[in-house]
Amino acid sequence: MSHAAMPGVSSPHIERETAHVTRAAKKVATQAREPAVCPTDDEATLPAKNKNKRSLDYVWRSGVAGGMAGCAAKTVVAPLDRVKILFQSHNPHFVRYTGSWRGALDAMKLIHQQDGALGLFRGHSATLLRIFPYAAIKFLAYEQVRAVVIPSKDKESPFRRFISGSLAGVTSVFFTYPLEVIRVRLAFETKMEGRSSLRSIVKQIYNEHQIRKPPAAVPGVPAAVTEALPAIAPRHGLTNFYRGFSPTLLGMVPYAGMSFLTHDTAGDVLRHPKLAKWTTLPRPANAPEGKPAPLRSWAELTAGGIAGMISQTASYPLEVIRRRMQVSGAVGDGHRLKILETSGIIMRERGFRGFFVGLTIGYAKVIPMVAVSFYTYERAKMWMGI
Repeated sequence: MSHAAMPGVSSPHIERETAHVTRAAKKVATQAREPAVCPTDDEATLPAKNKNKRSLDYVWRSGVAGGMAGCAAKTVVAPLDRVKILFQSHNPHFVRYTGSWRGALDAMKLIHQQDGALGLFRGHSATLLRIFPYAAIKFLAYEQVRAVVIPSKDKESPFRRFISGSLAGVTSVFFTYPLEVIRVRLAFETKMEGRSSLRSIVKQIYNEHQIRKPPAAVPGVPAAVTEALPAIAPRHGLTNFYRGFSPTLLGMVPYAGMSFLTHDTAGDVLRHPKLAKWTTLPRPANAPEGKPAPLRSWAELTAGGIAGMISQTASYPLEVIRRRMQVSGAVGDGHRLKILETSGIIMRERGFRGFFVGLTIGYAKVIPMVAVSFYTYERAKMWMGI
């Protein structure tokens, strides 16, 4: 029997192996106590977040990221947003300013003279109350719908991207539209004294009685019945918070669809191998598998800006119609305007150009707004590990 096999006797080879293991263990322990050489060194050891888009962890993180993106974007463009609403809704005090950049600047100057800097942000509190859930639902819905409509890379197409964005926009606007009506009414108000509070605006909208036109005669139905319908039909209540809802849904389809489609397509172009070294950042070590490299700040803002310009152009006429319908209770005879009726009024007042009143302001507002929105959303997702 050899000495190596005898109990209690260790060979020189075994002693050398034991010493080597001991030194390696001490080295690992020392490195664990030492700080990382650079901030990214720790990324390789960080456990990746749950990347399952159906998981509760992913849902709440993507929702918060979307809400943050919406609030940041709306705050950047709040002054232009107020002026645009005044132009679109044909506010009598600001009609003379419409149609030019100089007019928009003069309108902002007038608001500043009358109300100070805070006047440019009138209605912004209601905007933030609306935009956080709106943007959260929109981005969250896009991620969820996209996962179903585009289950794999080979299924990805412009049409599927467009449908995913449209469904996400429709979902978000359905749940948050009443807050949008309140915001528009606050921004529309320009009187100097006795201004309405948020509470009083809500109460006013709820209690507004709608003047209904007599219904047309229906064959086989007694005239007395058709004449009595307006009297028993509800003339006020929660339905008032959905003024202009139909054109909003119609406008949201091209707006959200083109926004997400253009942003994703522009991102693909900017990530092309011939451009990637100038436009992309290194992929984080804990990034989800298959997720493309993040764009540099200027590239992400460019993709978002292009998306904002195209989506705004596609949906602007319906946006003008929606604004006029939303303020119909505050002007005119108070009856609820329909889409075709509102379109006819706009055509009589200004012709076809009336559907694009404030579009230049719209570009100045939407391009940076969408750019900041997508930029904040993508960066927030990186920060939150999804």
